Amino acid sequence: QMQLVESGGGSVQAGGSLRLSCAAFGYAYSDYCMGWFRQAPRKEREEFARIDSDGTTSYADSVKGRFTISQDNAKNTLYLQMNSLKPEDTAMYFCAADPRPCSWVGSHFGYWGQGTQVTVSS
Repeated sequence: QMQLVESGGGSVQAGGSLRLSCAAFGYAYSDYCMGWFRQAPRKEREEFARIDSDGTTSYADSVKGRFTISQDNAKNTLYLQMNSLKPEDTAMYFCAADPRPCSWVGSHFGYWGQGTQVTVSS
């Protein structure tokens, strides 16, 4: 079955940038709905970006204009470009995949990565 592996997390000062990657193994994800989630300590997991198989993207207001989700089907990799980072962006970041169209997918994605930590200092 599909495995997802996130990378690219780390520590950065406020206003800085990071680029996260999510590599998929086992299956090509070109027909999948792909999403990015984050979870801060003592808070619920939050979906903030997703991209459908047709390239349609959506973002939560908290990251709109600062984060960009994209995918490289040739490399079977999902990306998240994060700019203008804020301390409140500090969280564990997860990628997720589901074979269904995004319109059929709520928060219950079928496959999840292990997460990568992003820490933004002031």
